Amino acid sequence: MLTREHAIATYRDGRVLPDRLTRKAHSGYLALAEEMITTYRGGAGRTRRDLHRSVQALFEAEPDCPVRRIEAFCKLLDDASEYDTDRGGRAAELRRKGFLLAAPHHPLVREADRLFDHVEAGVKERIAAELGLPWARIERDLYADVPDFHRLKSFTGYPDGAALLARYNVAQVQAALFRARSLTVRASADVKTILTHAKLARLMHEVRRTGEGRYVIRLEGPATVLRETRRYGAAMARFLPALLACSGWELEAAVEPPWAGPPVTLALSPEDGLRGEAAAPETFDSSVEESFAKKWGGGAREGWRLIREGGVLTDGQKLFVPDFLFKHEDGREVWMEVVGFWTPEYLKAKAETLRRFRSHPLLLAVQESLTEKLPALPLPALSYKTAIKLQDALD
Repeated sequence: MLTREHAIATYRDGRVLPDRLTRKAHSGYLALAEEMITTYRGGAGRTRRDLHRSVQALFEAEPDCPVRRIEAFCKLLDDASEYDTDRGGRAAELRRKGFLLAAPHHPLVREADRLFDHVEAGVKERIAAELGLPWARIERDLYADVPDFHRLKSFTGYPDGAALLARYNVAQVQAALFRARSLTVRASADVKTILTHAKLARLMHEVRRTGEGRYVIRLEGPATVLRETRRYGAAMARFLPALLACSGWELEAAVEPPWAGPPVTLALSPEDGLRGEAAAPETFDSSVEESFAKKWGGGAREGWRLIREGGVLTDGQKLFVPDFLFKHEDGREVWMEVVGFWTPEYLKAKAETLRRFRSHPLLLAVQESLTEKLPALPLPALSYKTAIKLQDALD
């Protein structure tokens, strides 16, 4: 993904418009994107700095390309690349030995004169002989631990220039969402899929029904949870491509501008033509849920089968997707919601939701540290410290 440093946006009439490349306004970019991909596909062994300079050179004749846009392209290309890195500290050790051997001969000169007689080429030969390595190898590895000098091993994406440009457009919207206070999705289709991906991205969310087949999903953003800014900014970004792959939705985000002032609006819908993927980054909301599901296994226990997010519960305008559904062979069903650490505000909203759905056969699994913070609820609950015990749930 891009970072805030790569974000380009226009602020106008209370709205934020992330940078976007279109065929009409940026027709020359498709050929440039193809050349960038060709550069990386044939760039094995070249340093990151060298590749970036080659990409920058492609844009020298392009009048409409800010430096930040070029840097964003390089970041997206790097994200689809694998680089050799010096994890063992060999480069630092090589510098230490090389500099110690060179120090007695300083200053080095290209040609000897009356004052300085230590010729650079000769000293390099002696250092190479001392270290038992050719100088070309020493020069190559001397700064292998510096990101600029990492060397490309392989490049796995993108299939073509159009795919790179499409990824750039989505990435700029993701970068704008790093500053979001909240995000509202109005959905008339793929509601369960949207909710599932919101949970997988670990976003705090509330849902209400506004009509037949129509729902409003409110997602809390990074600006509302100051100590979790980075995590929630990344979570918003992870959620967006999955939303783009759905249909029947409209998005509206309240985004903090770079200056002090009221939030501006970012609006998006399928009509904008951005493409995304529905592939989820993770299967479970947390390691607690993942561990519980793995321990349970795929079979039945005492007649009960475990189903991950087995459906959507509704109560008037409110929707709720519990984490698990236990289904007995005789037809009985029990839902389970896992309550881990969130903000006090989110716990309060969660408690209100659980009270509202208390008429359903609902079991709570509450983290031990939250038992006193979570308001009293008229629901059966089991507590866990780091993992939910199977027998506790069965009992």
